[in-house]
Amino acid sequence: MTGVTTGATTGAADKTMTAEDVVARLASGMTIGIGGWGSRRKPMALVRALLRSEITDLTVVSCGGPDVGMLAAAGRIRRLIAPFVTLDSIPLEPNYRAAREQGRLQLTEYDEAMFLWGLRAAASRLPFLPVRAGLGSDVMRVNPHLRTVTSPYDDGETFVAVPALRLDAALVHVNRADRRGNGQYLGPDPYFDDLFCEAAETAYVSCERIVDTAELTKDAPPQTLLIQRHRVTGVIEAPHGAHFTSCAPDYGRDEDEQRAYATTPWPQFAARYLADGGTP
Repeated sequence: MTGVTTGATTGAADKTMTAEDVVARLASGMTIGIGGWGSRRKPMALVRALLRSEITDLTVVSCGGPDVGMLAAAGRIRRLIAPFVTLDSIPLEPNYRAAREQGRLQLTEYDEAMFLWGLRAAASRLPFLPVRAGLGSDVMRVNPHLRTVTSPYDDGETFVAVPALRLDAALVHVNRADRRGNGQYLGPDPYFDDLFCEAAETAYVSCERIVDTAELTKDAPPQTLLIQRHRVTGVIEAPHGAHFTSCAPDYGRDEDEQRAYATTPWPQFAARYLADGGTP
């Protein structure tokens, strides 16, 4: 795979940092993409560090789960761009729902295909990409900023021109990474984590375990090397760093903790969740 090398990972190539180091590089008003999907492989250690900071007024781009719910409950999101927000086994994310119903954040809701192509456009450094998704639906009505384009070829077909979802920073979590920034997923789905990193000016990858580069392909095929080092700004070793969301095959979703999150008022849950020594 391009960008992946073997051998020792020392010196200037070492991109390891802490979650606190990552947050120190972020700022209020940024557009931040958060990887994972619903309540699966979310970079919760990084989200938790972000919640401990004073950073606010964020535009968050996410296939939303508890990352969105927690940031919304804490009043950190100005605008959300998402195809959905769910806890998977709990269909409605309660803190997001409350924030939306109370008008505490702006929402740009895209079809999943539109969301995908918005990330692809940003990753390709294009202003937009054409897509058929959204035509004939209320997506166009609720997003009046969207435009259509006509094919310049003989077919003359009309497409939605999905604008690039450019990110100031991306936060993603994977199973393994090396110190140079090569990231590996071992679960059943890559989600859009590689595109988040490619669409961002800076990308921060937390992982269950940092390993030597050669170990990444010792027991898994090269295709699992989802994220390439030249796209990555920092690597954070965070065991259980997706908890309470799943990080297959390392662990499943902690359903008890997720239920506690969904049924406990946010100030009460946050007091424990954000405390030093609290739930990882």
